[in-house]
Amino acid sequence: MASTETSPDQLFERLTRGDRAALGRAITLVESARPADRDQADALLARCLPLSGKSLRVGITGIPGVGKSTLIDALGMAFIAHRHRVAVLAVDPSSTRSGGSILGDKT
Repeated sequence: MASTETSPDQLFERLTRGDRAALGRAITLVESARPADRDQADALLARCLPLSGKSLRVGITGIPGVGKSTLIDALGMAFIAHRHRVAVLAVDPSSTRSGGSILGDKT
């Protein structure tokens, strides 16, 4: 992360305020293989880890057409109806470079 970029502490503060742009930056930072970024990502993750105690992570897999997206939508809406916050990170495992790339959607 260049010196003009946000520090891990500043990025953490933005994340805790729900700043979605900060979330995108944090994901990019954590995925980076650059040594300087790895150090920054480690510092950021160390700040975030104590707050993750109540988080739930679910992995859903299956062949094309079995209803993964429909299930994810239904689960997400049910969690939202109960006032939980939801993030969906869709991964394409067919990426030959990384073995799995995160897919973006602006909806």
